[in-house]
Amino acid sequence: MISACLLLLAACDGSEPLIKREAKAPAFPAADRPVASIVSSRWSTEEARDRVNEAGRVTKLADIAPGMTVADIGAGEGYYTVRLARAVGAKGRVVGQDIMPAVRDQLAERVARERLANVSVLLGEPADPKLPADSFDRVMMVHMYHEIEQPYEFLWRLRPSLKPGGLVVVVDADRPTQNHGTPPALLRCEFAATGYEQASFTPMPGAGGYFATFRAAGVRPEPKAIKACKVNG
Repeated sequence: MISACLLLLAACDGSEPLIKREAKAPAFPAADRPVASIVSSRWSTEEARDRVNEAGRVTKLADIAPGMTVADIGAGEGYYTVRLARAVGAKGRVVGQDIMPAVRDQLAERVARERLANVSVLLGEPADPKLPADSFDRVMMVHMYHEIEQPYEFLWRLRPSLKPGGLVVVVDADRPTQNHGTPPALLRCEFAATGYEQASFTPMPGAGGYFATFRAAGVRPEPKAIKACKVNG
């Protein structure tokens, strides 16, 4: 009996067991909508986007200021990452995140080549952005929300990364998700289901559709309490 106890426990005095049971991952509802495929890390050429002042207008609408800490989710080749780095200045911080290792590596090379000392690069997961808690004034998701296969888990895991008063910024097209957009009503519903409220909404044809922001509101719901939104509901 004593030897069996020693095998299972570091000690028989209530200390940490040697054999641990893995915590069961929380269950989240599946998205009741199609998901767009990731066809390219480039939405358009940087020159074309600059001609319509896309980043400039988004940065202004998002109220990006020097000294802020900003995450660029689905950063791709870094169009927003490098421009956000300029906007937040030397005392600010930008994290460029992507889920594709090759894309993340290309972005890291660009950051090094352009000597962006206030930028770091992070590899996320499809259902978890892997952002540190209580860290960001703004989390940017530009032309990529419709590619998230598990939006409820993703948004749920994203929420703790916001600082008090922090905002999630979404730029997307007003069209069905399978056509690389997100209808605004569906966007609001999915954010609300995971504990956010809409802070602003602005039509933005020059960036492909609209600009919307969301803030954390109330208590983050338990995963089992989250209800999937209907596409036409």
